[in-house]
Amino acid sequence: IGLGVLIRYRHPRAADLLVKISLWSLLVTLVILFILTGTMLGPDLMAHIPASVYAIAVLMPLAGYALGYGLATVFKMPPHCRRTVSLETGCQNVQLCTAILKLTFPPELIGSMYMFPLLYALFQSAEAGLFVLAYKMYGRDSYKQDTLGEEEDTDISYKKLKEEEVADTSYGTVTTEEHNSIQMEPTQTAL
Repeated sequence: IGLGVLIRYRHPRAADLLVKISLWSLLVTLVILFILTGTMLGPDLMAHIPASVYAIAVLMPLAGYALGYGLATVFKMPPHCRRTVSLETGCQNVQLCTAILKLTFPPELIGSMYMFPLLYALFQSAEAGLFVLAYKMYGRDSYKQDTLGEEEDTDISYKKLKEEEVADTSYGTVTTEEHNSIQMEPTQTAL
């Protein structure tokens, strides 16, 4: 993460290119992983998985995406935050599930149980990909954010704050009216 932040700070265009390359390589790697898993485990094992496990693997990510988006809407979050909460809620930690299975059950029993995290990862990735693709194709215009007015400046950086040298008035303002007289005017702050 630190290396990514450094590259983004020093070379923003290179960072954009690296993000595109890494996303495509991740997609290709996931497709290869799913193909290899399916061929190595064989169609026999896939056929022995009950239909209810397939249904749960399909519906669980969808429920997470819908619940995340719905709760973000209830709490009146902006559209870009709603999408983020939706994807973060729907994409659960498959690696944690796999580790729990490996540490809890003996290897003889894991065979069929190990298929659920793989199916879940497959369907959550496919569904997330479909949502992102649909957003890229159809939803971008409907979620345009309001542009800021000319009087609103959103450039918040340490350099900018240092240049402005804004006085800290959180405890009040000290004023001097005469040479030997100092007055403290308290300020009302709300947290």
